[in-house]
Formats: sequence, structure tokens, C-alpha cells
Amino acid sequence: MLNRFIGLSAAIVGRSSRISGFPFSPLLKAGGSRNQSQNRTMSAGKAFKVLVTHPEVPQEGIDLLKENCEIIQVQSVPINRAELLEKIRGVDGVLWGGHEPLNAEALDAAGPQLKSISTMSAGIDYVDVPEVKRRKIPLGHTPTVLNTAVADLAVGLLIAASRRFHEGRKTIDNDKWENYHLNWLLGQDIRDSTVGFYGFGGIGQAIAKRLSGFDIDKVLYTTRRRVHKEIEEEFNAKKVDFDTLLAESDFVVIASPLTKDTQGVFNATAFNKMKQTAVLVNIARGKIVNQDDLYEALKSNRIFSAGLDVTDPEPLSPKDKLLTLDNVVVLPHIGSATKRTRADMSTIAAHNVLRGLAGEPMLSPAY
Repeated sequence: MLNRFIGLSAAIVGRSSRISGFPFSPLLKAGGSRNQSQNRTMSAGKAFKVLVTHPEVPQEGIDLLKENCEIIQVQSVPINRAELLEKIRGVDGVLWGGHEPLNAEALDAAGPQLKSISTMSAGIDYVDVPEVKRRKIPLGHTPTVLNTAVADLAVGLLIAASRRFHEGRKTIDNDKWENYHLNWLLGQDIRDSTVGFYGFGGIGQAIAKRLSGFDIDKVLYTTRRRVHKEIEEEFNAKKVDFDTLLAESDFVVIASPLTKDTQGVFNATAFNKMKQTAVLVNIARGKIVNQDDLYEALKSNRIFSAGLDVTDPEPLSPKDKLLTLDNVVVLPHIGSATKRTRADMSTIAAHNVLRGLAGEPMLSPAY
């Protein structure tokens, strides 16, 4: 039954099996739960139209969709909203490839036949999730697969901020190389340190795994729910309240989703509770940090330094006052920006869309 589509599914899973850290399973199985009318529709040919909302979505995901779907693709960069709203009309599925708002406007433009959406991102703060859920449209996203790339970059930021890479480079640019001082550009040690995580999911744990090789002393974390005991034992981790995290951590890593509860939680009050030698690293979302308060904390040396892959707003103006400081390393939100990771993200997003079209549970549902 439905040999053609089952064969397609097996090929998809085979090609995707190299993606580390993601539990792949066959997309469709003979005798599965899809109803017979769906089976006949899918076997009839490229009956579904899928919009890919960005021209730079990696080909790996697009190729999967092309085998059984007609692909429509937004071509503008930056994304032209009018083009997106025009091309989304009448599609059955959407691979949402950027951070354009996915809201009622886009869903209304698509029409009531829309039955499957997947973003190509872990965070979905740009999605009106209640509105998508209200319309009973399956929504997927792509967490987990980017953990490795983001964790690698987080460790890089932590080292760069604690060892004053940015400030050191500026001394070369400004011809102020003063290595005749014995205490010149001294940084903070990672060895024997306490690392605090605000959010300790997959990305936070991947960062902790890497930092264990630097002989850190212990991990503290603040989350809504305690992680499994085995994870705590693996990383010598302890759940603490937010104030304890701030007061005892030598490094504070923000790895939490952006929600109404986390927005702006790192503010002047929080910075005043941190060690003066503390280093802040944010690889989550810029709005979790009150950036004006962070500027003041860094300028006054209330905290030692910061490493940021995310800012508020994005893109950050080249004239932003934060960039005038020596003790902050700022990157342009490139945590998942490796070729392999982006290809894997597009593959998972394509899987999600295909499963939604087939009436099957998505590989990585957002709810």
C-alpha cells in the first residue's frame, strides 16, 4: 500500500541518519494511522503545494520536499513581506525559513487548506503559537540538531570574554601592545570555576559537557523543573534559585527560551547580585537581557565582561553604545551558522512538513 511514498520515506530517513543527537524514525509505515483518502491523494502525484519562505534554505531539505510536493519559494532577501503573503496563498504546507513574523496575517493569506508548518529554528518567539494552535495546524521546529554548533560557539564566547580577546585585539589595532607589564590583560580562569546556567536544556547541557574538559568545579542551574538526577550527577549540577545562581556563579550562561517570564530578567538588579569578576554569556535571545542595564554594568566594571551572540535589537546598530566597550564580545547571532547544522535543520523541517501533510506526528513538534 502506497509503495511509492513509503519508499520516499525510507530514502528520507536513510539520508538523514547522519544527523547526530536527533531521534529519527520512519516517516510512514505500511498499516499506519493515515486514512485511506490521504493515501490516495499522496499516491496520485505531487498533489501538495509547499511554500519555502527563504531562497537560502539548504537544498537538502528542499530536495526532500520536491520528491512529493510542488515547491514555491520566496526569492527576496531580505524577505519582502508582500511577496511572502502573495506566494503563501493556497499552499498546503510551509517550511518557514526565516524569522519573519508567522502570525494571523500570514495564516489568513494562506487559507483554510493549510495543514502543516515547520520553522527552521529552535526558538519560535516570532511565531504566534496560540493562533497556529487555535487553527489546529501542526507546527514543527528544529531544536536539538543545533545544540552542538551553539554549544561550541558558547564556549568560544566564554573564553573570548573571560580572556579579553576583543580588548587585546584593540590594543594591537591602536598600537598599544604593552606586554612589558606583568599584570597586563589578565583574565578570569575557567579552571575550578562555578558555571551557572539560566536554562539547562539540551543546549545548556551540551555547553556543560564541553566545559567539563576545562576542569570546572561545579554547575548550578535555574529552571522551572529539575532535570533528571542522572544529568545532575553527570555534570555535578545543582538546581538553585535565581538569586543563588547570580551570587555564586563565576560564569553565567543564558540558555533559556524567550518568554514573558524571562524577558528582561537580567537587569540592573540581577547584575548587582553577580560577582564583580563574573562573565555573562548569552546565546539565547537578546530580549532576556536589559541591554541598557548591561551596558552600565560593564562600563562601571560591576561585572567583568560579557559575550553575546544575541542582542536587542538585531541587527545591532554599529553606533550602539555597547560596541564602544572593551569588555564585551558581540557576534551577529551565528550560533547555528555551520553548513552541516543548517543543512540538518532544513532536513528536519522538511520531515516535519511531510509528516504534517501525511497526518502523521511530526519528528519535532513545537507543541
